[in-house]
Amino acid sequence: MGRGRVELKRIENKINRQVTFSKRRNGLLKKAYELSVLCDAEVALIIFSSRGKLYEFSSAGMTQTLERYQRSSYTPHDNPIKQETECWYEEVSKLRAKHDSLLRTQRHLLGEDLGPLSVKELQNLEKQLEGALTLARQRKTQIMIEQLEHLRKKERQLGDLNLQLRDKLQKEGENLKAIQDFWSSNTVQAGNNNFLHSSQAGHIDPPPEPILQIGYQHYVAAESADVPKTMAMVAETNFIQGWVL
Repeated sequence: MGRGRVELKRIENKINRQVTFSKRRNGLLKKAYELSVLCDAEVALIIFSSRGKLYEFSSAGMTQTLERYQRSSYTPHDNPIKQETECWYEEVSKLRAKHDSLLRTQRHLLGEDLGPLSVKELQNLEKQLEGALTLARQRKTQIMIEQLEHLRKKERQLGDLNLQLRDKLQKEGENLKAIQDFWSSNTVQAGNNNFLHSSQAGHIDPPPEPILQIGYQHYVAAESADVPKTMAMVAETNFIQGWVL
């Protein structure tokens, strides 16, 4: 069964009247906020309680909305230039309000001015921060993986280059060793040949040993005057007379 229709009249009970005022006031403020957000409308709401307490809401600033209301109410719409100016002014006002909203959101994300926020708004802010943190971590992981792949590729290239240099160095070492062996063999052979030539050129026959002669032999001195007397004496000394035997 649906709810019955409420008769609109002043509530006589003071407590019930105050409770109803609080509920209806909060609902009205909520509806005004939803209207400004959903429809991108500039909404201003002013409420005075029976005790004279002021409650207000404005999506773009109360003073700005009241000024616009005054211009719209008391300014004639005959001049097209003024109308265009008002349209531009309205656009600037929207951009300014959006800028202020973005600044508030930025401060909230930085952890500033969190006092006026309700529990639900804080929960939404927490979800936004968690989502942003997840995206940041995913991006960081992706960048680290790309850097790791680049380093691995560079490592493989350096490994291949190292193998090429090792093979080249080994081949050059073998060639150098062959050249050194060739020069060593040539040097040894040349040394042997030089030794043989020097030994053949420096060979001197030993002097003949003295001969023992037995019997009579007349020693004839050499006719040449250049023969020394010592040689004749040696010859006479080596001769043994026959009568001595």
